[in-house]
Amino acid sequence: MKLNIVEWGDPSAPPLILQHGGRDHARSWDAVAAAFAADHYIIAPDLRGHGDSDWASDGSYDFFDFVQDFVGIADALDLPPCAIIGHSLGGNIVTRFAGLFPDRVTRLVNIEGLGWSPEVVAEREKRDEIERFRDIIETRAKFAGRTPRRFPDFAALTARMRASDVRLSDEQAEHLARHAARADGDGFVIKHDPAAYDVSAFDISQHAKQRLWGAIACPVLLGYGAQSWASNPATDGRAAHFRHARVELFEDAGHWVHHDRPEDFIATVRGFLAD
Repeated sequence: MKLNIVEWGDPSAPPLILQHGGRDHARSWDAVAAAFAADHYIIAPDLRGHGDSDWASDGSYDFFDFVQDFVGIADALDLPPCAIIGHSLGGNIVTRFAGLFPDRVTRLVNIEGLGWSPEVVAEREKRDEIERFRDIIETRAKFAGRTPRRFPDFAALTARMRASDVRLSDEQAEHLARHAARADGDGFVIKHDPAAYDVSAFDISQHAKQRLWGAIACPVLLGYGAQSWASNPATDGRAAHFRHARVELFEDAGHWVHHDRPEDFIATVRGFLAD
């Protein structure tokens, strides 16, 4: 499997890895990368099944595979211990990496990437495991049979970006749309694998995740949008499982904090990395 990465800055500078979330792509980090490229070597991978990386041949996308890919990229580039920023699914991936290999991460920024709230996890765990197993098979079969979503023109594609995040400017929406799809005849086809919608049907337990969070040795910044659907880890108890974590709440921001409040997010991260 070939994994695409996008790079900015001097490779001899301290690395800063930017990992995007589900059904997104590496170029969604362009504004953040531009802000840090003067003094960092920026590396932004496309997850398997996303952007310009290959799709999984069996349509299976699990956290084990995503984390293994991330380790493979860090190893292939022979990266020293460095700072990492991850959003949503990407935040979940890099946080697991930091817990598994705490000596390889110097600072961690997680944007709404701790998974479901404790309440949702508890409800899910009440379901019979055999029923969940059956649902997984049916869901994967459904998504494996889908074709990538197609848009008749660039305007329709851009409108879809705005619908996903109503706080995007026209310029942001057009930029995200330009890198999210490929031209196909007289229309555009989304790059990500439809099967990637169903991530990690089988996973480690919530207790194991908490142990990983507690194993992270570096300072951690947990970024959340005040208007997001995501549960705030400062109030739901998840932040307490980290050794050195602080929660930063961004007003007038939803799930994509780095898009909704880019200047404030960059300033906050800059101070966090320099502290």
